Amino acid sequence: MRRQKYDSVAALQAIGIAYDDAEALRRISMTLHRWHELECGDGNGCIERDETTGKACWLNSHSMRRSPIPDREKGALKRLAAIMTRYPELDSYVQGDPRGSALYILRPGDVPPGGSADSYYNRGVVVCQ
Repeated sequence: MRRQKYDSVAALQAIGIAYDDAEALRRISMTLHRWHELECGDGNGCIERDETTGKACWLNSHSMRRSPIPDREKGALKRLAAIMTRYPELDSYVQGDPRGSALYILRPGDVPPGGSADSYYNRGVVVCQ
C-alpha cells in the first residue's frame, strides 16, 4: 500500500472520521476520480449521460455507438451522502477535474462566510487515491 493512502486516512481520522469511514471515503474518491477520467475519454470513448433519462452510457469513439453502463458515480455519491450524515459538522466537495483529487472534506471555517466551496475546497482535507 502506498504512503499516500496512510496519510489520507490519518488526516481524515485527525478531523474525527472513524477509520472504516475514512477507508470508505478513500474508495469513493478513487471511484469518482476514475469516473471523471472516463468522462473526459480514454482514446476509445467516453462516458456520457442521456439528456432525457439521465442514464450513463459509454460512447465508443470508433463506432460512435452508445452502450449502457453501470452508474458508478451515482452509487459513490449515495455512499458519500450516507457517510457524511454521521458527521454533520463536516461537508464534502466533489471536484470533477480528473487532474486532481476528486473528493475533499471541508471543516467548519474552511469556507469563509459568504464564500463558495468551489473557490475554497482546497483548504479542506484532500481524500487521496
